[in-house]
Amino acid sequence: MKLGRLNHIGVATPSIADSIVFYRDVMGATKIHAPFDLPEQGVKVCFVDTPAADGAMNGTQIELIEPLPGNASITAFLEKNPAGGQHHVCYEVPDIHVAKAAFEAMGKRVLGEPRIGAHGTLIFFVHPKDMQGVLTEIMEVRVGAEH
Repeated sequence: MKLGRLNHIGVATPSIADSIVFYRDVMGATKIHAPFDLPEQGVKVCFVDTPAADGAMNGTQIELIEPLPGNASITAFLEKNPAGGQHHVCYEVPDIHVAKAAFEAMGKRVLGEPRIGAHGTLIFFVHPKDMQGVLTEIMEVRVGAEH
């Protein structure tokens, strides 16, 4: 298992609308994608692009995450952190099944089977207690695919 590109940092928020204002007005974000519901994961999501080192808009993204009604995990996170905060980090891998097998072989707790995530590609999460306290998302990005 080798560390892949940091694709995004997930930030839980009680209000995507308020967070969009923050990232636009305070942080100077110029590329904020339209929010969308991801009902199979119980969240509303909005991606904020950050510039890469060369100035192009293909750097690491911020994934704003607002719970939909009935989402217990993000709601519980926000109860502990009412203003919101960093929820997870997401790294890219070329093959999700190879990555899952590698984490499991190391004794890491993979949370569920690979499923389609907000980018439309396969993902899974690794338990934070096995990842130095950080909930870690692993996302498949095939070689040559857009980030």
